[in-house]
Amino acid sequence: MGFSSPVTPSCSYSFTFNALSCDAVSKTKTRICTSTSFECPPIHKTGFASQRERRESSNLHIFASVASPDFSLNESVGKVQLPKGETWSIHKFGGTCVGSSQRIQNVAEIITKDESERKLVVVSAMSKVTDMMYDLVYKAQTRDDSYMSALEAVFEKHKLTALELLGGDDLATGHAAESFSDFVVGHGELWSAQMLSSLIRKNGLDCNWMDTRDVLVVNPAGSDQVDPDYLESEQRLDKWFSKNPSKTIVATGFIASTPQNIPTTLKRDGSDFSAAIMGALFRARQVTIWTDVNGVYSADPRKVSEAVILKTLSYQEAWEMVTLRTLLISVKVAKACSLTFLNGVYMYVQSYFGANVLHPRTIIPVMRYDIPIVIRNIFNLSAPGTKICRPSVIESEDGQILESHVKGFATIDNLALVNVEGTGMAGVPGTASAIFGAVKDVGANVIMISQASSEHSVCFAVPEKEVNAVAKALKSRFRQALDAGRLSQVAVIPNCSILAAVGQKMASTPGVSATLFNALAKASINVRAIAQGCSEYNITVVVKREDCIRALKAVHSRFYLSRTTIAMGIIGPGLIGATLLDQLRDQIATLKEKFNIDLRVLGITGSRTMLLSDTSIDLSRWREVQEKKGENADLEKFVQHVHGNHFIPNTVVVDCTADSNVASHYYDWLRKGIHVITPNKKANSGPLDRYLKLRALQRQSYTHYFYEATVGAGLPIISTLQGLLETGDKILQIEGIFSGTLSYIFNNFTDTRAFSEVVTEAKKAGYTEPDPRDDLSGKDVARKPRRKT
Repeated sequence: MGFSSPVTPSCSYSFTFNALSCDAVSKTKTRICTSTSFECPPIHKTGFASQRERRESSNLHIFASVASPDFSLNESVGKVQLPKGETWSIHKFGGTCVGSSQRIQNVAEIITKDESERKLVVVSAMSKVTDMMYDLVYKAQTRDDSYMSALEAVFEKHKLTALELLGGDDLATGHAAESFSDFVVGHGELWSAQMLSSLIRKNGLDCNWMDTRDVLVVNPAGSDQVDPDYLESEQRLDKWFSKNPSKTIVATGFIASTPQNIPTTLKRDGSDFSAAIMGALFRARQVTIWTDVNGVYSADPRKVSEAVILKTLSYQEAWEMVTLRTLLISVKVAKACSLTFLNGVYMYVQSYFGANVLHPRTIIPVMRYDIPIVIRNIFNLSAPGTKICRPSVIESEDGQILESHVKGFATIDNLALVNVEGTGMAGVPGTASAIFGAVKDVGANVIMISQASSEHSVCFAVPEKEVNAVAKALKSRFRQALDAGRLSQVAVIPNCSILAAVGQKMASTPGVSATLFNALAKASINVRAIAQGCSEYNITVVVKREDCIRALKAVHSRFYLSRTTIAMGIIGPGLIGATLLDQLRDQIATLKEKFNIDLRVLGITGSRTMLLSDTSIDLSRWREVQEKKGENADLEKFVQHVHGNHFIPNTVVVDCTADSNVASHYYDWLRKGIHVITPNKKANSGPLDRYLKLRALQRQSYTHYFYEATVGAGLPIISTLQGLLETGDKILQIEGIFSGTLSYIFNNFTDTRAFSEVVTEAKKAGYTEPDPRDDLSGKDVARKPRRKT
């Protein structure tokens, strides 16, 4: 038997828990449901007896019955009218916020200090309690006798919390529950609301608690969603308030009733939705969602350490970002993400920032009345959080209006692309309907869709675990078209991820899309599919899974001016390479502070040994570390290590050797998106076709090939000449000393000194090539003219 829909039982339960004897007695041994016969095993005295001596001063009574609330809307409403408007402030506290007695006390203190004239507080069940409830029902449903210990754990958790918070008559509470599943699932919120309201009264405030099943009325809407009935709910709210007037109300989140007074829920993580609905009913000034994060981040801080807290979001931007971070999971009986699901479909809201920030439907009720939502961290009250409201403009100090066109980025992993293509699709009505009808039939969730105007192909992304079923269904559905050649293929591209950029004015602002794709191109990220609607809020691209984090870092860095992170590999730690490493050691802090460049040397290799690091080599002691931890040099492994770090979007290889074998790899490195910097003259002075091939590749790609240090002792000679040519100047003649080595030798070679002595001195000073014969024979001079043109 399942509980996929509410049922009205024809019997009653009544439990009495005594803090002294801690007995659990079932007043009704057998329960018969109207929909089917179901015998609940009798609840006997259990291990509660072991807790008898813990508390001796108070009784805790919890009752449940099937008596439905009888609302007669024709009754005259009392004289106390519900005042609506900005005098009300709505607060919502999630399960983590009320997860212990100390945290409930913190919540009570926040409410007590709130200077709003009137307050309504929506609370979730204590942390993990809803999961415990689902687990309890599932065990009872499957006749697993261990449900008794699960029941004990649930009541013990609340009993001990109540005893720590309250005393005397405040411990006597009661409530009604109509159906067995809602009796179980909704009790967490009922207990949280009663304990918190009692504690607030104990602190001296006028406070009542509200069972929102008496007020909120919702209609099932399919796909495991419900639609609020605002008119009916307002009428019930007016009636409730006339009987329970108070300036502070603690209401249960998550639970509601159908128009037939059958208890139901707002589905998983529905307490946010409850708070938003209440905000709309009260026409409140603001809805504050208290959680355990500082607000909404511009990107997942686990993937982008430079992610920032967004001060404001428009309703539409928040809608897009929340929806992007929502995952629909359809299961029968399974455990996933520490949750036990019953028969049916549940929505699990997973923020890709590592925390559940907002239920996706929360924005709809408040947007109607222009009520802002503020996301705040209960564990960090100094953080202002994120405000979701109507879009506003920001002015700089000189009064100029500034707008942030891209607000945030999100990624979704473990996807596959399905591409259906063929010339027979163009101009044929109903093709898309047939494609997605087949996808629907297998229960797959389509994440994004992309189609070119030629109608030659349609591609869409689905969860990777569903792609085989989707491909099989499509091939079956279009078998005749495939055999006839009207469709050429149903192709699956696995190992994909989605990267989405969200901002309300992206499409109406020229250059935003170009900036996004330029950032991806410079990080050598290939885009497999693109989707953007005319709503202007979202640009979605599909990339390889292994490129996803690098792509996220690249676009975030471009739009948020976070540090440009560069992975660097140094080849040849000889005289020139070692000098460069020492310079980097002294300049890395300055590069970060003044130029926003985060340079990380991930590898150093010589001809015999190499040193690798996953984060960054300590350049103050690299020689010592290489001597102790160095491994055999392997150029291919070295480059793969430096470039294969998916958390850093930009890779640079610096070749400080004079090795032609190393120079022969430049083309492959540039083709892979690795930037090359070199004082090595061999690549540019070898065969002309190889040099021209290198330059052509560099011009066509977004990679850099810098060789300024091959001439002029590092002075900006090449870039100066290039600048002159690009601005239309014609260079007629170049004069200069083309060999610093020969200049030094001839200036210091006198009658009193041997020629070999002067050459040795020049080599020690670092003026010569690694082999001074290249200077003395004229080879080095001969290599230079090409590098200037």
